[in-house]
Amino acid sequence: MNDRAMKKLCLHPLFSVGLMIRLLLIASMMPVAAGDWYVPFLDVSVSSFVLDPWSTWISSGGTPVAFPYGFAMWLMFLPLTLVAKLLGTSLQYGYALTLLGVDVGLLYVLHRLLPGRRRLLLIAYWLSPFVIVASYVLGMNDLVPALLLAWSMWNVRKVRLGVAGFLLVAAISAKLSMVVAFPFYVIYFFNNKSLRQYVVRFMAGCLACAAIFLVPFAFSVSGLQMLFGNPEMEKIYQVVVDTGGGGVIYPVPLTYVLMLYLAWRVRRLNFDLFQAITGMAFLLIVLMLPASPGWFVWSVPFLVLYQAMSGRMAVFLAAMFSGLYVLGTLLNSQIRLINGLGFSPREVLHLNPLIEGRVTSLLHTTMIAIGVLLALRIWREGIRRNDFFRQSRKPFVIGVAGDSGAGKDTFANAISGLFGAHSVAKMSGDDYHFWDRQKPMWHVLTHLNPMANDLERFSSDLISLADGKSIQSRHYDHHTGKMSKPIRIASNDFIIASGLHALYLPILRNCCSLKIYLDIDEGLRRYFKIKRDVSERGHSLERVLSSFEKRQPDSERFIKPQANHADLVFSLQPIHPRMLENLSDHHHLRLKLVVQTRRGFNELSLNRILLGVCGLQVDMGVSSDGGEVRMTIEGDTSASDINMAAQMLYPQMLEFLDTKPEWQDGMMGLMQLITLSHISQEQTKRFI
Repeated sequence: MNDRAMKKLCLHPLFSVGLMIRLLLIASMMPVAAGDWYVPFLDVSVSSFVLDPWSTWISSGGTPVAFPYGFAMWLMFLPLTLVAKLLGTSLQYGYALTLLGVDVGLLYVLHRLLPGRRRLLLIAYWLSPFVIVASYVLGMNDLVPALLLAWSMWNVRKVRLGVAGFLLVAAISAKLSMVVAFPFYVIYFFNNKSLRQYVVRFMAGCLACAAIFLVPFAFSVSGLQMLFGNPEMEKIYQVVVDTGGGGVIYPVPLTYVLMLYLAWRVRRLNFDLFQAITGMAFLLIVLMLPASPGWFVWSVPFLVLYQAMSGRMAVFLAAMFSGLYVLGTLLNSQIRLINGLGFSPREVLHLNPLIEGRVTSLLHTTMIAIGVLLALRIWREGIRRNDFFRQSRKPFVIGVAGDSGAGKDTFANAISGLFGAHSVAKMSGDDYHFWDRQKPMWHVLTHLNPMANDLERFSSDLISLADGKSIQSRHYDHHTGKMSKPIRIASNDFIIASGLHALYLPILRNCCSLKIYLDIDEGLRRYFKIKRDVSERGHSLERVLSSFEKRQPDSERFIKPQANHADLVFSLQPIHPRMLENLSDHHHLRLKLVVQTRRGFNELSLNRILLGVCGLQVDMGVSSDGGEVRMTIEGDTSASDINMAAQMLYPQMLEFLDTKPEWQDGMMGLMQLITLSHISQEQTKRFI
């Protein structure tokens, strides 16, 4: 599938145009950087092959600025340099064709990151003046670390973290500046809880690559001298703000630290946020420095990803940014042809030195202004409007109410299984009973009565969790009837507050992003409660039957009215009431699910998917004013079908789920699916 799409990309006319431009430049240009530094270094390294080519180069009298890069960069250019040497042709062609191969490789990686965006990729990347001028006119090799970093990020997206770590360190080996990305990787894994379990694989990949590329380089004294003695390393300190009294502030490190803090403060990062923040950091660093022309290539993949998620204005601004870059760069560059002749565009134009200086400064100022505008748009569109960013500012609170035995804990566990226990904080109303089972008041008031529960503390704790704070709560043990010692519950991305009175008080309802009521069929509720209390909690059958009669008035008065405040009501019912007669564990209980909602959801799409994918029978009705939707769903379905339906209906929600979400079979799986629909809807409303 991807290979066919890549083939179509290569057959596109715009690809042919970009390829012809590159081949013409390779055939006609001998870039100064390549001709004076990189190619001579590679020539020496293949003429007398050793594992420390930097020492050989220095001992032969070579300039220390020729190749201040690590093993990854050297090994990337080595094969075609050797081929050119064996064929007796100019090593420049081996160097340039390596860049072309890396260029196509980066196009392929971006194609995998942005499937189906062929035209955008070809315009924004393949025809990008940044790439063409920096790589083929000036001979810069920054495409190599850009490819390795983008390839690493694609493997992060695919949760191939061992490979991602290996490629990240390879990018750092190719160009030390890529170390800028490493802390963002660490923050991403720390703030994406579903990936923490795989961080060992990432570190193993990093260590493996470091052992291959970084450790041997550390033993090359000449290599280290060339790397850390490179004048480019000092550019970070050239931009200063004098504070008076001999003190200065370095804005570039300051900006970088602020970007790291921004990433750290986002409680939950997804891939889009990760790449947007990392790309914004690279772009701002390059804009603030007296950067080498090749450094702008680092930001090109991130700008392409931004243009893909934004609109035409983003494409227009990026085009202006790259166009100004070309004009400003060429005016300050020496162009050398393959025959050795060179010229400077400023000399060809015969500009007055005063006018030339102002034109160059104006071009650079305008380019920086547009670059800053792009960075601000990335912040606004790629970060602030991101669902994960909005989620990090306020947890999503789900309130689940229902009668005793309605399945509140089972439902809460099912929803928790979708997002992963690492992303969910759960509160149970049972933990807020005033009295243990042994206390006399237990026989006076049922726990269905609000007076028997500390709803004030329940509300206070829920508010604290919604505010991102931790709480101390006891746990009610249904086997012993006693409360445990206080335990700490930390706030999380999703908070599930379930209980008999979870929607009883207005303040509780106001805390909830989504309010759910479980209105199980009374006969079915009694069946499940008897099964649970007798088999699991050790109560006698007589005691359970007696509690039904005792609790019924309180249920009618305090519990069932909460359904009127719910956004979503699930009613689980047997297909036929007589099915509950003489039911045993050996018989399959066939159920139907009745769903009522006062916040309209995508019922038409859901109806179509439930019929076509899950093979269910669905009857749907809408109230006369369109304010309430009622669906009755019958049939059996599997967890795999529910998973497929979720991917088709709510692809934007998949990143919120655990890496391996626990979908349920049957009606509970349908309740998971419909709940996810409402969560998606509420997330969208945060834009409003």
